[in-house]
Amino acid sequence: MNTKTIDIRKVLVLGAGKVGSTVADMVAEYLQLPVTLADAAPAPSAPPGALVQRITLDAGDGAALAAAMDGHQAVINALPFQFAAPVAEVACASGVHCFDLTEDVAATEAIRRLAAGARSVLMPQCGLAPGVIGMLGAHLAERFDELVDLRLRVGALTRHATNRLRYNFTWSIDGLINEYCHPCHAIVQGRPTLVQPLEGHERFTLDGELFEAFHTSGGLGTLAETLAGRVRNLDYKSIRYPGHRDAMDFLLHDLRLVERRDLLRQVLEHAVPHSRQDMVLVFASATGHRGGRFEQETRVARLFGGPLRGVARTAIELSTAAGVVGVLELLCAGKLPARGFVGQEQVPLPAFLATRAGRWYAALDAQAASAREARAGASESLAQEEEETLQP
Repeated sequence: MNTKTIDIRKVLVLGAGKVGSTVADMVAEYLQLPVTLADAAPAPSAPPGALVQRITLDAGDGAALAAAMDGHQAVINALPFQFAAPVAEVACASGVHCFDLTEDVAATEAIRRLAAGARSVLMPQCGLAPGVIGMLGAHLAERFDELVDLRLRVGALTRHATNRLRYNFTWSIDGLINEYCHPCHAIVQGRPTLVQPLEGHERFTLDGELFEAFHTSGGLGTLAETLAGRVRNLDYKSIRYPGHRDAMDFLLHDLRLVERRDLLRQVLEHAVPHSRQDMVLVFASATGHRGGRFEQETRVARLFGGPLRGVARTAIELSTAAGVVGVLELLCAGKLPARGFVGQEQVPLPAFLATRAGRWYAALDAQAASAREARAGASESLAQEEEETLQP
């Protein structure tokens, strides 16, 4: 672990979409660092002196990308997953710290190989899942003498889906298709294995609301590798409303659109609306032995949207941006390794929650959760006492 602060004076953010622009504004707001926000689309001018400045950039042009990185000490890549490895390669050659939001497993392996002799940090799979869910999983694992089961569940859900798919897009269409089409890492009966996406279907009720969950690719990041030999069963599943999994299975396998993903993208983009009325649901459950007893510990958080720098942001935008901006803050403070590959599970969850960006995940803090439960219990007891007092 690094013990010296890292001098980061300027940050480059690639991709000016909803998440990328939220990342740029969060860096400016919480870290008070100047940001260059780059995108292939023509860049609108910003007021002189504004912390976030826009430029037009073709990130597929290696020379142009290297030139754009000049003068920046860190780059955050919010482009589609196909750009993850090429951007990391340029950053590595330039000695620039590189953070990436990709969930793509192949890209992560390519970045890990690049990181072997890197002068800077290469940290893919930042954000929500992979990202914060890996920090949470590693944190729960450390709280047991012997870990038996670790179940991690995350859902980016629209709050008012009315179609048969029970889904509206709240984030990347390409990212969704990618995680539905690739094998998923897991540990089953102590053995690292690959399971198929959309399998492992389960239903559960949370606060009286019914959800389903199933395997999707990339959500664990490198956690399965890290916990190999330390847990009997480990898996990650995406949370959706009941019926979504069967509809996607019909499209992917019965209609064989898994073999024609460009066509699948066209169909989904044409038929499934986007929505900014969303919610992020995070659920993690660990069981094992500690202090001579078999125990279970669970963390649950519902995350919602809110304003940032005067702009309304969705839950998925804020939770994803917070996941990467929080680790950037920790790097600046010298609380992460200073170079090489860094996995999400290397980030101590309490340290992340203590960052300015980590406040969006405050519901995952155990002490805060206990205090909320205590307040809720006290309110319920008071209400019961008042009711009994009013009885004739």
